[in-house]
Amino acid sequence: MTNPNDTIAAIATARGAGGIAIVRLSGGRAEAIFSEMFVPATRREHFESHRLMYGHVTDAEGRALDEVMGVLMRAPSTYTREDVAELHCHGGAVSAGEVLDRALELGARMAQPGEFTKRAFLNGRIDLSEAEAVMQLIGANSQAAARASMRQLEGGVSGFVRQASDRLMAVMALLEASTDFPEEVEEEAAAEQVCADLRSVAADIRARCDGRSARLLREGAAIVLAGRPNVGKSSLMNALLNQERAIVTDIPGTTRDVLTERITIGGIVAELSDTAGQRNTEDPIERIGVDRARRAAEGADVVLIVLDAAQPISESDAELLRSADERAVVCLNKLDLEAAVTADDVRALTGATLCEVSAATGAGIPELMEELARRVAVSEEADGQLTAQRHIELALSAAESLEAAVQGIEAGYPLDAAAVDIRQALEALSEITGENATEAVIDRVFSTFCVGK
Repeated sequence: MTNPNDTIAAIATARGAGGIAIVRLSGGRAEAIFSEMFVPATRREHFESHRLMYGHVTDAEGRALDEVMGVLMRAPSTYTREDVAELHCHGGAVSAGEVLDRALELGARMAQPGEFTKRAFLNGRIDLSEAEAVMQLIGANSQAAARASMRQLEGGVSGFVRQASDRLMAVMALLEASTDFPEEVEEEAAAEQVCADLRSVAADIRARCDGRSARLLREGAAIVLAGRPNVGKSSLMNALLNQERAIVTDIPGTTRDVLTERITIGGIVAELSDTAGQRNTEDPIERIGVDRARRAAEGADVVLIVLDAAQPISESDAELLRSADERAVVCLNKLDLEAAVTADDVRALTGATLCEVSAATGAGIPELMEELARRVAVSEEADGQLTAQRHIELALSAAESLEAAVQGIEAGYPLDAAAVDIRQALEALSEITGENATEAVIDRVFSTFCVGK
């Protein structure tokens, strides 16, 4: 079991070769350990807080281990609200490792994953949702995910939770008034007001629980190109990627497996997958590819149904068009060739969005990219939008408790009985910010962090 009074140390930068590595210390002995191992180029009796200095880290015999920049930051104006020291040494495993070993030799303890941020939480500098945002920001794989993490780090989620909690506390006050002063607060009118307020709070909570947006921010979108052989799926993929990634030939069945590349669309990372042409085939290898293509399309966020405008619509084309759902975008490809299929022909078979393109010339590609950006857009700009799965689950639990309270009141239960459900909702909301989170929950959150953060 870790001791919160220990002074901890870790390499705060990524492992491997690099220009700079940072060894970080935090705790009551951070200044003493820093003073023992860091020798500034200009000797001084007293280190000024938050002043970056040039010098060397030395071993027990006074030999220089590395040329560094050192900084001491005294509490409470630090990341952890404890004394913090950092040594900016040369990157790479050897230099940073020797500096860290020297700190451990002088009495620091190796930090556990996320322990610096956990101390910031325990010392009241940030709440639990803001602490989680730190790791989300580090792991963000898109601009949209990074922006959402920054809003959470800056208190967007905390602010919404506090606002919802304050509204529920006002409802609790009305419940208590109707119970304690029945002659002054008419119960029927109070019940109507309580139900209206609880419905409003529950609706606001659910509006911020967009699981799809959270998943797209966390995992990215899946876009799959589907269609029969030789309609130009691989050429279209290359055009969207703006590079020759997929093999393009006139031989049907060239693509036999799912080929996936990453692309950023509208600030969201998407996996763009070229799949085997969907047709009946006796080739066992190609048949496996066709099966994988169908499974990929079933799990996709967007399905690009590619047609060859220079060839009549085949039965397999028609089958894809008739089965198209709201995820589908029909790409009428090869507009640079003499047309055998028109947009009206396609619209007669499906109501799906239609984009006319030429992978060969690039015509229509910008418009297709705009449509894809619209399809994968997320509601990340909303104030207090929940993007972490833990937050969404707790918020939905709170909304369900409030809706249960309304149902109880409408069923004729005593008005004060609703207080039980409202308290459950308040507890779920406060667990988002960590106000009543158990030690097990807190440990689970910080176990996902990297060492040094």
